[in-house]
Amino acid sequence: MGSAGQKPAAFSLFISDLHLCSSRPAITAQFLGFLQNQAIHAEALYILGDFFEYWAGDDDLAQHQPIIQALRTLAHHGTHVYFMHGNRDFLIGESFAEAAGLTLLADPTLITLYGKRALLSHGDALCTDDVAYQAFRQQVRTPAWQQTFLQQPLSTRKAQIEALRQRSEQEKSGKQESIMDVNDQAVASLLREHDYPELLIHGHTHRPARHPLEVDGHKIDRWVLGDWYDQGSCLVADRQGIRNQPLD
Repeated sequence: MGSAGQKPAAFSLFISDLHLCSSRPAITAQFLGFLQNQAIHAEALYILGDFFEYWAGDDDLAQHQPIIQALRTLAHHGTHVYFMHGNRDFLIGESFAEAAGLTLLADPTLITLYGKRALLSHGDALCTDDVAYQAFRQQVRTPAWQQTFLQQPLSTRKAQIEALRQRSEQEKSGKQESIMDVNDQAVASLLREHDYPELLIHGHTHRPARHPLEVDGHKIDRWVLGDWYDQGSCLVADRQGIRNQPLD
């Protein structure tokens, strides 16, 4: 990543759930404008998953060159760019990261954010009430499954992903809303595991909000990122605090 020097204003941005794809060109245009007008002034940009509607493999980089080049330009100007896999783009690999000039993060990842400990996650692993999805997630995150899948022709992979997407949409229509949200016990367990960080930041549920929690006597703020379907959404963090900021 580039080294253009210290940013004049110390703040970081968090986004997720853009679901970029060719059928939603307005969202891609908004994202490119966001990079040029806002992210370029930030110390860091964290993309917490579901950046793309789907990702069939790093051998499909050519289709996403405008986005990749824009991210690389941002990194060259001194904004550190970090990416965490979501449930739609967990096949993004090192080739994409190198081309875009960004750093891949494990899910979850603990960082220090302006003096506070912040735990970052995409959020889908916390939706434990959706048992069928968690079984699917466990299967497709194994190296063996991914290796077998990525050995297939790109066109075959895309057709399989499209079929999975259609099935997922049909299944979601029959699920209760509560099942597709995070499980409180799963959240508490994750926070205990990481020694009660002051902040938990995640996406996935498309329900932007701040949830003040108390876990075993520790006060923790859970911040949920919004999607970009109707308007862009990002979280802004600096030494004064943290806030959800809708975008025009």
